[in-house]
Amino acid sequence: MNRGIKRKSWALGAAVSALIVGIWDHSAHALPQDVKDDSELRFIQIGAKNKEERTTIAKTGASVEAVRSDSVWAFANFKQITKLHDQGFQIIGNYDYKTSRGGHERLFDFPSNDSHFHNYNRMLTEIRNLQSKNPDLISLVSIGKSLEGRDLWAIHFNTSPDSLNQGISNKPGIVYMGNHHAREHVSVEVPLMYAKYLAEHRNDTAISQLLENRDVWIIPMVNPDGAEFDVSAGRYKWWRKNRRDNGDGTFGVDLNRNYSYHWGTEGAENDSSAETYLGPAPFSEPETQAIRDFVKSHINLKVLLSFHTFSELILYPWGYSYDGISKTEDLRAYQKMATTMAKWNHYKPQQSSDLYISTGDTTDWAYGELGIFSFTFELSPSGMEGGGFYPGQGIIDKVFKDNLQPCLYLLNVSGNPYQVLDTGSETNWLPNYVQPGSQF
Repeated sequence: MNRGIKRKSWALGAAVSALIVGIWDHSAHALPQDVKDDSELRFIQIGAKNKEERTTIAKTGASVEAVRSDSVWAFANFKQITKLHDQGFQIIGNYDYKTSRGGHERLFDFPSNDSHFHNYNRMLTEIRNLQSKNPDLISLVSIGKSLEGRDLWAIHFNTSPDSLNQGISNKPGIVYMGNHHAREHVSVEVPLMYAKYLAEHRNDTAISQLLENRDVWIIPMVNPDGAEFDVSAGRYKWWRKNRRDNGDGTFGVDLNRNYSYHWGTEGAENDSSAETYLGPAPFSEPETQAIRDFVKSHINLKVLLSFHTFSELILYPWGYSYDGISKTEDLRAYQKMATTMAKWNHYKPQQSSDLYISTGDTTDWAYGELGIFSFTFELSPSGMEGGGFYPGQGIIDKVFKDNLQPCLYLLNVSGNPYQVLDTGSETNWLPNYVQPGSQF
């Protein structure tokens, strides 16, 4: 996850409650007896009342994943837990979680009851089939390779043969991307389903008009190495980062802390064992280099949407500062777009740093350095009671349907994002079955 959950208090469900193994003995820094070393991650509940306290927690290197009105849930190792205790934070609960810290293992697949999710090869088969059925509309472009040599595939929609062949267009552009974080598999499914939707509805009047006048890019899997590793033993490993061997017994860089805008300031961690490890330098990772080079080379891009899980949030810059966007017109446009999209998916719209300070993320970089209107969607579920990172394949269709209207809305306004400041702009193009507030 890139941020947290709605700040309103939510009850942990019975399924999660059954997994809480007891109250942490924070007075003695006690670890459960099965912890073998200081680097082993635990999923813990920490008392925290506001964004300043949440930011302090994040500064220890703990990865905040869920936010309640009075606490957060976070991944942390023993060193980080000790820091939290020393700073006066109360460790309220301990989730019985373990993760492998070793090297890459032989590839397997998703657990059988989640077989509808796409691993790398199934994703590639899916997009190849889509392209073969729509060769006049879709091309597949490798924008680079991952650390382990997997192609980072982008699905390109354009009605111009020259644009498809060259990968460059003068039409206003938009890019959707998923899976910066390995364990966030739902964030792969939504852009994949959206690509299929656009292809299958290409002859619908409204969709046809949008495709005729836009340059559309969809990158479903930014972190294929991490995503494969997360399911590499037929079970989930709760893996977040890429698979960089850090040379000190730890693995992985948090790709969504590796972008250059305010990189290295508070909101990411220099400790390589941390879930939010920012890497040795901005854009040190081939995956973020590929996104950087792709976005910077497509100067027609007006909007960027990065899918994450979980929390049901619509987030916009800034993440690096509690201050709002200084350009009034841009802030108004961001707020209008966010609140309009929230009518459809019923997520909470807010500035990213209202959760806590984070730096080096995709959306701050895209807007701060390139002026692209950029959003992060934290997809469903809303919390751990809904399954957290692993909600089961039954949620996929609902999450896509909840977010189809916002995706189409951004596709429309990518022609000129400032048009949203005109009254009625959110409804004047949508077909009847995609009106604000309509349900599937």
